[in-house]
Amino acid sequence: MKFLYTIRWKFILAVILSLAITSGLLIIGNQLATYLFKVEPFTAPIAWVINHIGSRPLIYVTGILLFILFYFILSQQIIRNLEQISFGLRQIAKGDFNYKLSIKSVDELGNVAHNINQMAAQLKQSIEEERYAEKTKNDLITGVSHDLRTPLTSILGFLELIDEDRYKDEVELRYYANIAHEKTKSLKSLIDDLFEYTRVNNGYRFERNKLEVNDFLYQLIEEFVPSLDKSGMDYRIQSDNKATFILADANQLVRAFENLIANAITYGKEGKYVDIHISQVQDEVIIKVINYGEPIPMQEIPYIFERFYRVEQSRSKETGGTGLGLAITKSIIELHEGHISVQSTRNQTIFETRLPLLKNS
Repeated sequence: MKFLYTIRWKFILAVILSLAITSGLLIIGNQLATYLFKVEPFTAPIAWVINHIGSRPLIYVTGILLFILFYFILSQQIIRNLEQISFGLRQIAKGDFNYKLSIKSVDELGNVAHNINQMAAQLKQSIEEERYAEKTKNDLITGVSHDLRTPLTSILGFLELIDEDRYKDEVELRYYANIAHEKTKSLKSLIDDLFEYTRVNNGYRFERNKLEVNDFLYQLIEEFVPSLDKSGMDYRIQSDNKATFILADANQLVRAFENLIANAITYGKEGKYVDIHISQVQDEVIIKVINYGEPIPMQEIPYIFERFYRVEQSRSKETGGTGLGLAITKSIIELHEGHISVQSTRNQTIFETRLPLLKNS
């Protein structure tokens, strides 16, 4: 029965109703004129009209005028909808993508209005995404420029001192050279992280394979034993020892969890332990990397995964970070259809990662 709600049938219905109303009114008018013809003072005027104009021409002219009048009235809503669509398109053409057509009819015009609203919403979203991408690019360039300039300035400064022989003895020379060398390593680390971040966020194709999470994390944390020993720390892993399989690119997950573990060692020295908790909840594996060092300020947590963002005070660039490690980790986890979050209290800081379990594993 949908065809009854089409514009074509609405116009046909308007014609039929206009004819019916016109015919009804003509019949009523004819009967009324017949009745009034017998009543004074209407007899003479009606007789004059019949004798000089004729009843049939009068009926035809009146019928045509009534038909046009009622056809315009009955089709007014359709015309109004067309005008509203035309006005809406002009508004959208001017760039007002928030304009919404409020046509509720179930005919073709209603579908057109709905499609126009969807088109406007998609255009708005596309423009916002384009603006966000442009802002992101500008922010990235600004951040990179700032972070490259700082070590380069230091390197150039100390090399200038060496080049101009502005040092007292070989000890001071080696001191200047060592600072320049350390700044060069910091610069290389930044460039490596920047390359990794752009690669992960620009269509890098993961090679996903079946991966057992417990074995993966045990092997990974063992690689950090020298760093843990150097910091006077140890690790503890808590797991239910169930076989836990995911579909993942092992090399990329190594990079993600290396960042988390390295941060836990760097910022958790006061706590003496880095804990890793592994558990399964429904169709997800939950991995928590916990340190017991100085907490992250509450106001800093919403920005912790942003590019080049460094928490103030002890969690700063002085620790050697580039400000890209956690941004890279977040991108890798999300590309694995996972989610990462952070909680920090006076007692502990927890980076929680959720990854989908491999089905039928």
